Amino acid sequence: MSKLGTVARYAALLLITAIFVTPLVWMLLTSVKTYDVAQQDPPSWLPNPFSTYGYDQILNNTANPVLRWFLNSMLAATLHTLLVLVTASMAAFALARMRFRGRGLLFALIVGTLFLPPTSLIIPNFIIAERINWIDTLTVVVVPGAASAFGVFFLRQFFLSIPAELEEAAVLDGANQWQIFRQVLLPLSKPALATLAVLSFLTNWNDFLWPVYVLFSPERLTLPAGLGLLQGAYVTDYPVIMAGAMLASVPVLILFVFAQRHVIQGVSRSGLKG
Repeated sequence: MSKLGTVARYAALLLITAIFVTPLVWMLLTSVKTYDVAQQDPPSWLPNPFSTYGYDQILNNTANPVLRWFLNSMLAATLHTLLVLVTASMAAFALARMRFRGRGLLFALIVGTLFLPPTSLIIPNFIIAERINWIDTLTVVVVPGAASAFGVFFLRQFFLSIPAELEEAAVLDGANQWQIFRQVLLPLSKPALATLAVLSFLTNWNDFLWPVYVLFSPERLTLPAGLGLLQGAYVTDYPVIMAGAMLASVPVLILFVFAQRHVIQGVSRSGLKG
């Protein structure tokens, strides 16, 4: 590649990076401004003076327990991710490696549910949750989405990319289906499992609409639903809102930093075989 091509490639990468990083930088800088500076028109980039007003408001506000919302979101997203990994990996193994009548039709029906708008499931899910007394509990934001059609599709594609000879060798050694799944496929599927874990955690962590419908007690709210209460009816306190948004961004950023290598491997390998 010529020097001009190399320069153009790095320039394009820098531009894309700036597009994605600029909103995060703006959010961080706004979160450490005073209320008056944040309201300036035209807005200023740098906080002058530097202030922890926004963080003081969200961390010491008894009426809006942001730290409790944060812990609720962490617990809900973690449990939801674990459930997705368990259910999706088992279903994907059955659809990828086991032979049974109707397997193709069942897989087509699972993939078909991906075309359903998520909002169309709110009412039936709410009715079911109400009848089993899950409303206004963290269980209602953990379980309903744990049967992940995307997770089944994603892991099935990854399992199909693993050579069948490894399974055949395990069968010759006397392994049963459960042992093949747990001791052969799962250890080889860490990149795909890490990718699905990040996506599932992110989906549950950022979910706003469903928690708003099913959580009513202030102490049981998750962070996205709770942050909506920080928005005033007539005045927008930007430092407080941006401080809350920064708090919500930290776990996701940390998770991606540690899992990015596995995510890249998982995405690159999951489409090798159909």
